[in-house]
Amino acid sequence: MVKPITAMTHDTDIPQGYKATALGVIPQKWEVKFLGDLLSRCTNGLTYDVSITCGIPVTRIETISTGEINYAKVGYIPNESGYETFRMQKGDILYSHINSLSQIGKVAYYKGDKEIYHGMNLLLLRANESLNKQYLYYTLLTDHMRHMAQVIAKPAVNQASISTSDLKRVKIAVPPLAEQRKIAEVLGVWDEALEKQARLIEKLALRKRGLMQRLLSAKLRLPGFSKPWQKVKLGKIGKFDKGYGVPKESIRNTGNKAITYGEIYTKHDFVIKKFTSYIDDETAAASKKITQGAILFTGSGETLEDIGKCVAFIDNDIAYAGGDIIIFNPSIEINSLVLSYCLNSAPVNAQKATYGQGHSVVHIYQKDLAKLQVTIPSFSEQNAIAEVLTAADREIELAKEKLERLRRQKRGLMQQLLAGKKRIKH
Repeated sequence: MVKPITAMTHDTDIPQGYKATALGVIPQKWEVKFLGDLLSRCTNGLTYDVSITCGIPVTRIETISTGEINYAKVGYIPNESGYETFRMQKGDILYSHINSLSQIGKVAYYKGDKEIYHGMNLLLLRANESLNKQYLYYTLLTDHMRHMAQVIAKPAVNQASISTSDLKRVKIAVPPLAEQRKIAEVLGVWDEALEKQARLIEKLALRKRGLMQRLLSAKLRLPGFSKPWQKVKLGKIGKFDKGYGVPKESIRNTGNKAITYGEIYTKHDFVIKKFTSYIDDETAAASKKITQGAILFTGSGETLEDIGKCVAFIDNDIAYAGGDIIIFNPSIEINSLVLSYCLNSAPVNAQKATYGQGHSVVHIYQKDLAKLQVTIPSFSEQNAIAEVLTAADREIELAKEKLERLRRQKRGLMQQLLAGKKRIKH
């Protein structure tokens, strides 16, 4: 949004066709209005029994955690009458008014594609006849509105909250309805491009997954390779070690490369492409060093399905692995990337699940990982497989980079259009 004007000494400071307001300089025909005056509804949702696992879907805080309505993260209410006033309508907006400070003010737009009801701990905002529904949605996404959410939020111990009365008193810039529609239409075209690119990424990832499964099961052999694959136990082709050090409080933005077991779950798939944690020399001296070719396993986790996830460290460099990481160093000539793919495959994951121990926290140990059986091709075929899968990965990365560029471009345009700095003929 335009920076609010604190002083205006000359009329010439304001471009022709614009005016000074509490929100800054905006087009002459635009108005500054309280958000509450533009809504026909601004309410919390219904309270329901969170133990119910089937019935009519109802929203919860996690439903909009990604900025979209995620139908996999909903609660349920009984399939009974009495809830109709909470049924969402196309164009309704869900607003996170109880959350952490970093997440508060997050919104999602309901497209009306699936039936869903409005649940507790999210506000439902419904535009009245003077405001275009999509224009309201894009306005709530602006830097100005995210900033205002931080300003009016009341912090508590674990989360912050925004009252409906405070939200209604927030001021926004409102163009004539025809211009609202045009702005929403332009930004909607960008959203369609973003959705198309996201679908392409999903398609490429699915294709790579299928290719990986066929290559690693020898159902698809690359030209020039026909030798039988060898079945081995992991403990026979290398040695295990334990990670240690890298305490959370020592992690910084620069220094020596480091990885925690939690990052294997959340930030890496198959291979470490980029480090996000670093430690100083003193902490490195008290942490476990890893070298090129190592495979890093998670020694603990939340579920049997996830236990023992691993990544390959293929950098020709030094890094450090923290506690709860089990390190495998191959003793034979092997492509660590392909080995990581094999060790994360469905058949090997099933083996790991049988060795997992515990309930609320699941553990797996070196002696069990040593029993894992993997079937591997010759070293030359491993390298050929790695080239194919790396090329597929690169295609996905390029598509993701394009998606991020589109997001930045759309965001920049959105800020300009909703501040009136860039105008559209209507």
